[in-house]
Amino acid sequence: MERKLRKAVFFDRDGTLNVDHGYVHEWVNFTWIPGARDAIKLANDNQYLVFVVTNQSGIGRGYYGKEDVNKLHVQMNHDLAKIGAHVDAFEFCPHHPEEANPEYLKTCNCRKPAPGMLIKLIGEWQVNTSESLMIGDNKSDVAAATKAKVAGHLFTGNNLFDFFSQLVKN
Repeated sequence: MERKLRKAVFFDRDGTLNVDHGYVHEWVNFTWIPGARDAIKLANDNQYLVFVVTNQSGIGRGYYGKEDVNKLHVQMNHDLAKIGAHVDAFEFCPHHPEEANPEYLKTCNCRKPAPGMLIKLIGEWQVNTSESLMIGDNKSDVAAATKAKVAGHLFTGNNLFDFFSQLVKN
């Protein structure tokens, strides 16, 4: 039996969902961007799958481990649950092409602007790319979206809910 394709919103993490303090990997250093939690709730309420796709070269550089990122993502969902919201899946890339420990020192297909994280989620979750979008604070986020055939939107505002709600209306 074939599943119906679903629309999705892909969010970058640092600088889009949370304030980018530099290599954020612990809940104590995590601060939601204004409107981010409500934007995720709005996406949930409008039947979007919600994904977070984030470059995490701090892993490759040895600043923290994959388990730290996974714990932070669990805590994000725990905090979102307080308002009835959730992220369906998180993907992160630990690689860096120039500055990383040997096992992570490479040019890969998952580090944005490459589309690998999006393509993986699109396949696993049977996403309808024509009804989906990516929101990020860097041109590399928009480039990854374009390569994955998803509409990319550059977030440069102060409130993610205000930004996302305008996209949902259109």
